[in-house]
Amino acid sequence: MKLLIIRFILNILFLVVVPIMTQLNFKITTTWNNQTINHEPVNFSLDSDGSNLLIKIDGPFFNDPPKPSQNVGEFFNLWDYEVTEVFFLNEEGKYLELEFSPHGHFISLFLKGPQDVVRKGLIFDYKSEISENRWQGNARIPEAYFPSNISKFNAYAIHGSGENRVYESLFPTPYGKYENPNFHRLEYFGKIDLKNLLPENYNRLNHSELWTGDQNESEN
Repeated sequence: MKLLIIRFILNILFLVVVPIMTQLNFKITTTWNNQTINHEPVNFSLDSDGSNLLIKIDGPFFNDPPKPSQNVGEFFNLWDYEVTEVFFLNEEGKYLELEFSPHGHFISLFLKGPQDVVRKGLIFDYKSEISENRWQGNARIPEAYFPSNISKFNAYAIHGSGENRVYESLFPTPYGKYENPNFHRLEYFGKIDLKNLLPENYNRLNHSELWTGDQNESEN
């Protein structure tokens, strides 16, 4: 009995002294076709406040292309500007696409297969700040926005104009296999486990109500 009590106390002390770390950190160090980039990488982290996924971005600011003329907030065509993107995929092929701009613009897209958009236009909290040659972004994404049982993801960083447009990927495609970048090649996404950050995403038997409707919109 005494031994059990001692073990119980030691377990409690261990939990207090050594808290469970849940934050995930990543760096985008390769181009879309698996070449090493020639500048400081975009860094981003995934964390949680209990009911939302917190995405924090820190990366070099190129200011190319220039800031969009649209007001800060939701902006479709954001992929044509300087942007960081994060995609979250489940085994059914459903995925959430999130895009973040250094200038405060953002977008969310729900897809049920490669480039097959079923919902868009859902707002989330996002703020960004530019400091000389770097920028930071902070987003708070509701758990209900994610398809259930997330198992894979990928992230991208884009900047530059015209022939100098640069596409970078956390999990790139093999060098020489494709002529052009396409961020919807889902077979190259990497594995991820968000159970510590979004436990509800894995506890639900069905998708959230946001995923049950179909707006029948497709995007190329």
